[in-house]
Amino acid sequence: MADRSFLDWPFLDDGHRAWARELADWVERGLPALPTPDEHDLDAVYAACGALVRALGKAGLLRACVPAAYGGLREQVDVRSLALGRETLARAGALADFAFAMQGLGSVPVSLFGNEAQKAALLPGVCRGELIAAFALSEPDAGSDVAAMQATARRDGDGWVLDGTKTWISNAGGLADRYVIFARSEGLDRGPGNRDPKGISAFLVDAGTPGLDASERIPVISPHPLGVLKMSGCRIGADRLVGQPGQGFAIAMGTLDLFRTTVGAAALGFARRALDEATARARNRQMFGQRLADFQLTQVQLGRMCTEIDAAALMVYRSAWTRDVLQRRVTREASMAKMYATEAAQQVIDAAVQLHGGLGVVSGQPVERLYRDVRALRIYEGATEVLQLVVGAQHLREAAA
Repeated sequence: MADRSFLDWPFLDDGHRAWARELADWVERGLPALPTPDEHDLDAVYAACGALVRALGKAGLLRACVPAAYGGLREQVDVRSLALGRETLARAGALADFAFAMQGLGSVPVSLFGNEAQKAALLPGVCRGELIAAFALSEPDAGSDVAAMQATARRDGDGWVLDGTKTWISNAGGLADRYVIFARSEGLDRGPGNRDPKGISAFLVDAGTPGLDASERIPVISPHPLGVLKMSGCRIGADRLVGQPGQGFAIAMGTLDLFRTTVGAAALGFARRALDEATARARNRQMFGQRLADFQLTQVQLGRMCTEIDAAALMVYRSAWTRDVLQRRVTREASMAKMYATEAAQQVIDAAVQLHGGLGVVSGQPVERLYRDVRALRIYEGATEVLQLVVGAQHLREAAA
C-alpha cells in the first residue's frame, strides 16, 4: 500500500498497527491466490464469496468480527480493527471487503445482545469462516424507515412464527447459514399507525428452517451476494429470540452505530486505490510533449483528492476511537463519518476516471470497477440524505439542551 502514514495517528495503538500489517501481508500473499469470478455469473460470484469467507477465517482475519471469548481479536468487537480490515480489503477488492464485513454485520447483534448459548452456537463458526452470517432488517417498504416494518412474529406455543418479506439482504440467495431477522412481535404496543419501534424483536434463524425461502437473488451494479427472504409460517423455538421481546429496534440501531463507521472505512479503501491508480496514470501518460502530471490542472485535481481522503479518514477513525475508547454512542459521529467518506470517495473515484480519459470507462479497468463498487455505499446502512437528517436533528436536540 502506498500511504500508511495514518497508522501513526493517535486514534490507533500498537495492536492496531500489528493488525494492519497482518492484513496487508495477507492481501499481498493470500488474496491473489483466490480466483476472480466472472461478474456476469452470479453462481461464480456466490462461490467466490464463500471461498473468501473460508480463506479469511483460515487466515485468522475474521477475529475482528467477534469478541475474544469466541476466538476474537479483542475483548469486545473493536470498531477500529473492523475499520482497518475493511479499508485494507476494500483497497484490494470489493468482494473481499464484502465477505469480511458481512461476517461482522450478521453476527454483531448476537455479540452485543445474544445469550451465552446463542453466542457459543454462532460466533466461533463465524470467526473460523465455517458459518456465514446475515443481517435481515430491510423490507420492500421499510428501508431507512425501519418503523414501517411489516414482517410479523407471533407467539405459537413455546416458540414463534415469522411471516413477511425482507429484501436487499446481503448473503441471501443461498450463501448465509444463519440470519438475524427483525419482525414485529405480536402483543406488543404498536402505537399509532402500527409504527412503534418498541414492537420490533430480533430472531436468530437457520437458513434451512421450514417456511423460510432465501433462494431469490438480486443482480446489482457491482456484483455481490444480495437477495430476498420470504417467510411463510416459519416456526422457530423460543430460544431463537435475541435479547428481549421489543428490543429489536435497539439491537438494529446498536449494530448500525457500530458498523456505519466501517462503511466509511470501506469507502476510504476504494478512494485510496483510486488515488493510487490516478497518480500512476498521471505520472506515465504522455500528452502534448509532457506528462499528464506536469499540468497544473492535474496537480490541483490530485490535491483535492488527497485532501478529501485525509478528511474522510480523520472522521472515520475519530468515530471508531470514540466508540472503542470513550464507550459512547456514536450515532452522530458514525453518521457524519459514513456520509462524508462515501460522498468523498465517489468524488475521488470520479476524478480518477476523468484523469484516465477514455481508458477510465473501459470495462475491467480498476477505476471503472471502483466507479461501480462505490455507488452502493452512499445508500446502504443509511443513505446520505437520511444521515444528514440524523445529524441535523441531533444537533438541534443538543442545542435545545
